[in-house]
Amino acid sequence: MITVFFGKPGTGKGTQAKMLEQASGLPAIATGDVLRKALREGTPLGLQAKSAMERGDLVPDDVILGIMKEALTSPEAIRGAILDGVVRTVPQAEGLERTLNELGRPLSRVLVFDLPNEEIVRRLSGRTVCEQCQTPYTGREPGSVCPNCGGKLVRRKDDDPDAIRNRLAVYERDTAPVLDWYRRRDGGKLVTIDASGTPDAVLAQVRRALAL
Repeated sequence: MITVFFGKPGTGKGTQAKMLEQASGLPAIATGDVLRKALREGTPLGLQAKSAMERGDLVPDDVILGIMKEALTSPEAIRGAILDGVVRTVPQAEGLERTLNELGRPLSRVLVFDLPNEEIVRRLSGRTVCEQCQTPYTGREPGSVCPNCGGKLVRRKDDDPDAIRNRLAVYERDTAPVLDWYRRRDGGKLVTIDASGTPDAVLAQVRRALAL
């Protein structure tokens, strides 16, 4: 079972991916995580990514998709995987479809996490993130100690309200068209998740949508 988690920044996709990973045993695969792993291990694709980053370029989609393919063929992903933040543009959605077809592993569901923009601004502007493990927290002040690893909590520059609204505008311009692409391909795979509840309530919706 291959599932894509999709939605605006601040809707809790990453939190839900980690919670579902713990509940189901399916690995949560995020673009940033697999990219950092490839860089750390010095794989051929990781070296290509490093070269692009050192030039100040974006890592090409084909390199990212190659790294994702390696992650999807790992023993941990034999039963399936949760893809968090992997698809942000239509070309990436097309590339992921080709990759999954090559692997003979069709996409099962696209879960769309939905939340009003002002609630996203409220959530993200009050968020802190651990410098070390990147765990996000709400209601904890910058400089506090991360309960997860003991690192220092910081407020990211892109969690300023104006920066958040700009990120939402970029989402509408570049990422929202992916939903139309999926609707045209197979709208029956799209399931909207109301992300306004507690993490446990949202997870219950996710598990129902995936019959887990």
